[in-house]
Amino acid sequence: MYRLKFLVLNFSLLLLLSSPTLAQTKHQFSLQQAVDYASKNNVQVKNALLNVQMQEQNNKIITAAAFPTIDANVGTTYFIDIPVSLIPGEVFGQPQGTYIPVQFGTKYNTTASVQLKQLLFDGQVFVGLQARDASMQFQKKAVEVTEQNIKANVQKIYYQLVVAKKQVELLDANITRLKKLQHDVNEIYKNGFAEKLDVDKLVVSLNNLQTEKQKVINNISIGYVGLKTLMGMPIADELILTDEISETEIKKDILLDSVQYSDRKEYQYLQIAKDLNNYNIKRYQLSYLPTISFNANYSKQALRNKYTFFERGDWFTSSFVGLNINMPIFSGFSKDSKLRLARLDLQQTTNNIENLKITINAEAEQAKLKLISAIETIDIQKRNMLLAEKVYDQTKKKYEVGTGSNTEITTAETELKAAQTNYIAALYDAIITKVDYLKAVGKL
Repeated sequence: MYRLKFLVLNFSLLLLLSSPTLAQTKHQFSLQQAVDYASKNNVQVKNALLNVQMQEQNNKIITAAAFPTIDANVGTTYFIDIPVSLIPGEVFGQPQGTYIPVQFGTKYNTTASVQLKQLLFDGQVFVGLQARDASMQFQKKAVEVTEQNIKANVQKIYYQLVVAKKQVELLDANITRLKKLQHDVNEIYKNGFAEKLDVDKLVVSLNNLQTEKQKVINNISIGYVGLKTLMGMPIADELILTDEISETEIKKDILLDSVQYSDRKEYQYLQIAKDLNNYNIKRYQLSYLPTISFNANYSKQALRNKYTFFERGDWFTSSFVGLNINMPIFSGFSKDSKLRLARLDLQQTTNNIENLKITINAEAEQAKLKLISAIETIDIQKRNMLLAEKVYDQTKKKYEVGTGSNTEITTAETELKAAQTNYIAALYDAIITKVDYLKAVGKL
């Protein structure tokens, strides 16, 4: 009975796990929807957005340094032995040079106080207040850079899957075409006008096509896993891509104009970093100036020989206000080193900006040339594919009427498949090159 219950439990669990009701959420996404989903769910974007929230809290910490601080304190001291003070003996008629020990105070002392502190001037704090907006912009721009990179990768994988789908369609057309040819040749063989070898060759070709199709389908499945991972989508969810790809879409909105550095988010990011470097230099420059602060204190003190603080008794008031000026004189040259280090950081950022300009120019020029070439290649490969289809159809007709050979039709079939493969490759290369070009010129 125990084994039976165990088997029933396992079988029920298996049915539950395989139930369609537990399955996946179904998503039908256009390219833009896929990009939007990735912008919300990709872990890199999520962490970049958390950095923005963290910077917001850091800004509040910096702002808090400019506000007054108020502290309240209550403390009780019990003297096991009351401290002893020495009074000169001559006060009480004793010889000069002698001292009389006297205990001052009570066993219990309780103090309740409120203290206020206000920073009046600190150059580093004021620079921090000025840099708050730039720090927030820096983190937000980091989010935009991350989103741009994710967007580019999502587009590439998305279009790769769309192109692969078109490749499957071409393979299906080839399989249908070859099946018909196989049927026709088989009929010719039955009538004694073809060899068994011709039929077998077509069977081999058909099997090869079906194997190739299965490989493409497997690659598509792997591509979907990669796209879901990049988007931050659960692997179990179903994803359907609704956009199609066409030559018209690839050739649309091609702006082969000069690149503007300010359009690149990486350039904007480094410019903000340069501003922050300047704030850092200013912060260390102002660290040589004195800091000024104001403080005030109000307290009540009670002195008892018994712990009777909750009963009536005298509480003595004490209060004061003060102004503190802290003048830095010598810090072991640490301020000098920090200032030099901040200036070196600025120089590094400036170098990175100049290098990014060179990189942007190179990327834009290379992407432009590749895009022009890719579009020309699409046109050539499409004409070549249409011509290969025409040659195949004519060769098939010649073979059916007995004026063509099996070698000719095999060659025509091979050339057609090669032309289709080249067209698919050109289509994918063109769309990837377009994504790279738009990213290079800051138009993605």
